[in-house]
Amino acid sequence: MGLLDFLNNEGDKKPVDATQPAAGTDFFGNNKPADAAAGTTYTVVSGDSLSHIAKQHYGDAAKWHQIYEANKAIIGSNPDLIEVGQELTLPSI
Repeated sequence: MGLLDFLNNEGDKKPVDATQPAAGTDFFGNNKPADAAAGTTYTVVSGDSLSHIAKQHYGDAAKWHQIYEANKAIIGSNPDLIEVGQELTLPSI
């Protein structure tokens, strides 16, 4: 069998099963911890703002709304008032 014979017989191969892992599982099918599926955590440091954190982690400062919505219970009603030491969840986007 020559090289060209191999190339000409490509269509004879069976397709590979390329199913994706189930949601909440890693590549190997193991269950992820609940917060790993939800996103990562970030501890607020001096000088931070939600838009700065969004720019740093997502590359887009306008995504600060997603961080705020995921952390409303921690931040409160004013998204401009985040405090040093607060641990925020950064949702997967």
